Amino acid sequence: MKFLIAGLGNPGNEYAHTRHNIGFDVVNAFVLKHNASFRVDRLAYVSELKWKGKIFICVCPTTFMNLSGKAIRYWMEKEKISIPNLLVVVDDLALPLSKLRLRPGGSDAGHNGLKSLQEELQTTDYPKLRFGIGNDYPKGMQADFVLSKWRKEEEPLVKFKIEKSVAVIEQFAAQGITAAMNQVNNQDFSL
Repeated sequence: MKFLIAGLGNPGNEYAHTRHNIGFDVVNAFVLKHNASFRVDRLAYVSELKWKGKIFICVCPTTFMNLSGKAIRYWMEKEKISIPNLLVVVDDLALPLSKLRLRPGGSDAGHNGLKSLQEELQTTDYPKLRFGIGNDYPKGMQADFVLSKWRKEEEPLVKFKIEKSVAVIEQFAAQGITAAMNQVNNQDFSL
């Protein structure tokens, strides 16, 4: 069993640990937990690891958010991974910071990274783990908000939710998407 775990974000230090890069942070935490590391490879930072008899190809595209789909499709084809074994980790403005939402499909909801992937795969039916980042910003300031760093008071909850997200990835692979959805979708995360 082989899985592709893809975190969405932008390469470069100016984007590191911003709300928009939470996909990178979650996948990085998963890779670190399993004592693996990333290498720079075609269109992405890539890590391969084994856990409980399963192989995980973990990618963080270096194509910038708007072309994420290109990198993900490349690695799916290279590693011969089918859509049900793909999990995309992405930031979500429509969800409050207290929420994670796992779904087997669903629209791009205006997210450029998901839009790119949808164009490449020609479907919206692929598993997504949406990490709520809240939407506490003044009108017209959405871009600045998603590219901003977490506020000091948010950081402990973000760290906790990253750990929960790593557990969701493991559960998705070990027990399937339905079991993982049942564990996470109705929870309110707080400290």
